[in-house]
Amino acid sequence: MAHETAPDGEPVTTGKEKLYPLPASAARSANMKANRRTNTKPELALRSALHAMGYRYRKDFRLDLPARRVRPDIAFTARKVAVFVDGCFWHACPEHGSKPKNNEWYWSPKLLKNQERDRAADAALRDAGWTVVRLWEHVPVADAVAAVIAAVGDPRTQRGVATMSPHADFRPPDSTHPPQPD
Repeated sequence: MAHETAPDGEPVTTGKEKLYPLPASAARSANMKANRRTNTKPELALRSALHAMGYRYRKDFRLDLPARRVRPDIAFTARKVAVFVDGCFWHACPEHGSKPKNNEWYWSPKLLKNQERDRAADAALRDAGWTVVRLWEHVPVADAVAAVIAAVGDPRTQRGVATMSPHADFRPPDSTHPPQPD
């Protein structure tokens, strides 16, 4: 399909292909290609802090819910807690999100769709009995950890997690007397 440029500088396509803006420069194109969907620095920092505290979770875990498919950044499946670390630009943070001046015709609807998708995912998770924790990338790691802990609880009380507390019926063997045959 052919790409042409309209008088106002917007790309025009013919046919049924999606309409994307032309990159402003090779540097901008490389920058946009380098953006990650998962394993972002804020997400890695949060996961590292949680893991160091004894929390175990699934990362980028696909949940096939009745209403829709959702992929939380961090999922505590036993506790049904989904954690999202949202980027300020991509999810239109009211404090730090910026509105692009170039290709505004493309970016405004895209960022709005991202927000709508976030709300739909939140609703689908809540309808399925999950707790949703949404954090902005600019939230300090200590505050993010506190928010997750408030939703998840103590990692030592999860099913199947070993602790250092002894079992009530366990007595260590007496090393001075060898075991007697029955």
